[in-house]
Amino acid sequence: MTLRDSEIVALYWERDEEALTETEKKYGRYLKKIAFNVLADFGDSEECVNDTYFKAWNSMPTQRPEFLSTYLGALTRRRAIDMYRKRNSQKRIGSQYAVALEELEDCVAVGNATEQEVDEHILREVINAWLKTLSQEGRDVFIGRYYFHDSLEDIAGYCRFSVPKVKSMLYRLRLGLKTYLEEEGFYYE
Repeated sequence: MTLRDSEIVALYWERDEEALTETEKKYGRYLKKIAFNVLADFGDSEECVNDTYFKAWNSMPTQRPEFLSTYLGALTRRRAIDMYRKRNSQKRIGSQYAVALEELEDCVAVGNATEQEVDEHILREVINAWLKTLSQEGRDVFIGRYYFHDSLEDIAGYCRFSVPKVKSMLYRLRLGLKTYLEEEGFYYE
């Protein structure tokens, strides 16, 4: 029997190692998929998920996430992106993360790190506001591609669209995002 999220979080708070077993049982495949979509390597993905469990173990005494899947997914995504940047600073690997970044280059510029850190919070708020203007299917496609880094085929599968429709939607969504960002004062060349 799979435990509810609140029961798993309680195990973390009790410092019971069963929390890790239950987390792996309930969310292991989900977290490995997130990591693999960024890293495109099974070994690195496994390492990333193990790092996620370690981070969750260390952070739970002070945090009590309401949605464990979202919390763990965010930890995994951040760790996978950090690993990707560190291990691939000189080369590109054909991961969904790399492909998604290339697709978004026309919408969001890559500037100097200090500027990015200053603008990151504002940009996140603007993008979240834009996402709220989309239909549910538009949000699902955009978040699937650019947050979870799902392949076009995966998105087509869970949205029950054809791959060409997903490509077309993503193209229109990127144009819409670019226009929205420009209207909000973000200009990128």
